[in-house]
Amino acid sequence: MTTGPRRDGALARLAPERTLRRLELQVTRRLDGLLNGEHLGLLPGPGTELAEARVYQPGEDDVRHMDWAVTARTTTPHVRDLVVDHELEAWALVDLTPSMDFGTAAMVKRDLAVAALAAVGFLTVRLGDRVGAYLQHPGGLRRWPARTGRAAFYALLQAVLDARTEPGTGPPAAMSGTTATSGAPHGDLAAAITSLARGQTRRGLRVVISDFLPPAPTGRPGTTDDPDAPPDWESPLRRLAARHQVLAVEVIDPRELDLPDIGLVEMTDPETGAAHEIVLSRRTRQRYAEAARAQRTRTRDALRRCGAHHLVLRTDRDWIADVARFALRQRRAAGRAFTTAGVRP
Repeated sequence: MTTGPRRDGALARLAPERTLRRLELQVTRRLDGLLNGEHLGLLPGPGTELAEARVYQPGEDDVRHMDWAVTARTTTPHVRDLVVDHELEAWALVDLTPSMDFGTAAMVKRDLAVAALAAVGFLTVRLGDRVGAYLQHPGGLRRWPARTGRAAFYALLQAVLDARTEPGTGPPAAMSGTTATSGAPHGDLAAAITSLARGQTRRGLRVVISDFLPPAPTGRPGTTDDPDAPPDWESPLRRLAARHQVLAVEVIDPRELDLPDIGLVEMTDPETGAAHEIVLSRRTRQRYAEAARAQRTRTRDALRRCGAHHLVLRTDRDWIADVARFALRQRRAAGRAFTTAGVRP
């Protein structure tokens, strides 16, 4: 099913800097400190992690780092070394295949993917860290280097908004600063996750934004078209989650869950361009809804087995409220209190 070409109004609503800054304020006020774990500063000081205690060296050590408990026990002055952590690198894998241009509600799935990327990215940039992205286009995978600052992140969001998703096309030439990567053919989410894991080994936050829809059955020898089989992206995602904190953002549209009672309709596969005329009878709509529920259950179970956090965003709902509820559930599950000066979720 297709919805026609993208409307200029959608880009006008999301792309201008004023709109993105308003979105940034909403995300910061409602989500600050919930998606990202507390991590250490670049310089020694309050909030850095304490390491081993050692004997105090007069003239070399700072008396503010004195460990008074060890000093009292040993009667010898001791200081506590500080372990300085580096800045966090957050990397996102954004699915920009043609199925992400589908949408029948307030926005298409591509716009919701941009919103999800902004929700994570603006918080990370706000902390002075770096955000990079792998953009999965129909023509292959493109890497957007990890950079600091809001200007670089605005450029990344604009690149996602402007990217073309017609089958057989690659990233637009305007995406300056990106580099091509190998090993991720058209629509292959598993290969894209593998490329992300191999290309970025430094521990940090990894976000996978996709609709997680399985490819159409091919019928080719050696391929598995069993709908009950685990998704092919499960194994590489499990390996990714073994080293990094992984957040999987599943983007869905209500028409992907059930079909309206409108009789004869022409449906087009956005990935292949194949069109079929289908009568949406009661039996057809019921079977479609059952298959959609089964597919979402398999996706949810696979993400749980991988150990990834799972966030579902719908094009017909308030995405900020959904992310806020998700973050609060994660906080409660971890049993951590949330206190931020002047900021409340």
